[in-house]
Amino acid sequence: RTPSGVYLPVLVLTGDLDPEVKERTLRLGARDFLTKPFETTEVLLRIKNLLETRRLHSELRDYSETLESRVRERTRELAHAQVEILHRLALAAEYRDDDTGQHAERVGVLSALVARTLDLPTDEVRVLRRAAPLHDLGKIGIPDAILMKPGPLTPAEYEIMKTHTEIGAKILSGSRYPLLETARTIALTHHEKWDGSGYTPGMAGDEIPRAGRIVSVADAFDSLTHRRPYRPPSSVPESLEEIRSCRGEQFDPEVVDAFLEVAERVDPEALNRLTGVPATLLAKRGLEARAS
Repeated sequence: RTPSGVYLPVLVLTGDLDPEVKERTLRLGARDFLTKPFETTEVLLRIKNLLETRRLHSELRDYSETLESRVRERTRELAHAQVEILHRLALAAEYRDDDTGQHAERVGVLSALVARTLDLPTDEVRVLRRAAPLHDLGKIGIPDAILMKPGPLTPAEYEIMKTHTEIGAKILSGSRYPLLETARTIALTHHEKWDGSGYTPGMAGDEIPRAGRIVSVADAFDSLTHRRPYRPPSSVPESLEEIRSCRGEQFDPEVVDAFLEVAERVDPEALNRLTGVPATLLAKRGLEARAS
């Protein structure tokens, strides 16, 4: 095989009858060996056989490369289909209690920004970006009377609402794909609290998976800055202060610090697209643009 990877069979013609020479030559990669004297017809036939071997080898290599290319393309198509299905699942849940159906997408973007600020591996950031929008998938199992209630929930209603984490986790469980497994973890743990007072099942501190801790902050911020059936939206500065005040109690301190860093450097117009709060209001409240 040449340095460029081309298969080139070698025929050795020699007058040396030493068996060790023949053995060493073949070990070094020669495909055939002829000793003098030899017949021209035999040489031509051996060359023909080696050329046929080279042709077949080239065809096999080309077929292998084509097959690998098709497998890669098919794998990309399946990955894109998986992402699209997950996106539509997230929208199906969000359209029940979000007028625009964009809450899930915003949480995905915010979660990825926080993960990147925490210097998580690129693959982990990418998975989190796609899995985070499914955090509230379990809400499809919550009655509209509770999900859309314009006032505070009763204790009994709140207990029913809390089951959306388990419902979502059950829907997403049993997959061998990292994306869906991460989505299951997020669905189950995004309402856990750093001090252990959250749900489900009531983890605390580092017991809570990191993906759940990140999505918890992103979800809370987006919920605060958008209208809900039971309350009007808060301004971005007010919402950031609320997140800051819950540092070390409801939220992982490290995640809060990363989130606040994201909020400081994101361009106002970009933050506006994420939160729906006018950029002029952000600027007046001291959130002028910084290079991201």
